[in-house]
Amino acid sequence: MHQIEPFWKWRSSYIAQEDELSPLYGYENNEFAFDKLVYNYYIHPQWDDFGSSTLYLKVIFVDYYLQTAVIEFMGEWNDAIENDIMYLKTEIINPMINQGINKFVLIGENILNFHASDNCYYEEWSEDIDEHGGWVIALNFRDHVLDEMESADIQQFIHIHERFSDVDWRKFKPELLVTYLDDMLLKRIGV
Repeated sequence: MHQIEPFWKWRSSYIAQEDELSPLYGYENNEFAFDKLVYNYYIHPQWDDFGSSTLYLKVIFVDYYLQTAVIEFMGEWNDAIENDIMYLKTEIINPMINQGINKFVLIGENILNFHASDNCYYEEWSEDIDEHGGWVIALNFRDHVLDEMESADIQQFIHIHERFSDVDWRKFKPELLVTYLDDMLLKRIGV
């Protein structure tokens, strides 16, 4: 797991630690040692900590004009014990919403497991962005993670669909990925 790095090819377009509007502005990663763990396994030091002990992220793109954020995740998403959604919503998502972000792409191919609790924070997130035409898409989440999310009725608030399970997102420029997903979403709901 320590060899899995956050996607870095968009760094010429965006770096969260250098964005004064970002909740991660000024965050510093350890450049010399592996200092983050998911249980007993070290992960790459470029993943960012937001308060969870099992889930890490990297905000790899934000465009305030497009009102969009792309966030890549690593680890275990555990709402049942760790209340990861609370940390995510309060530490990362709320500050982004306050800056006008209302479209969120969550990249979950490195999420190993998901443990659900209630879906209140997901519902609140959806309500916060719905009135502004926003959405949340779960992109490339593993099937067993999606199954667990669906069993907790999270699909009411996050777009979980097989169309979003195998998208080669790395081939896109970030703005084009957002446009592509927005088009996919419009086709899915028949607008």
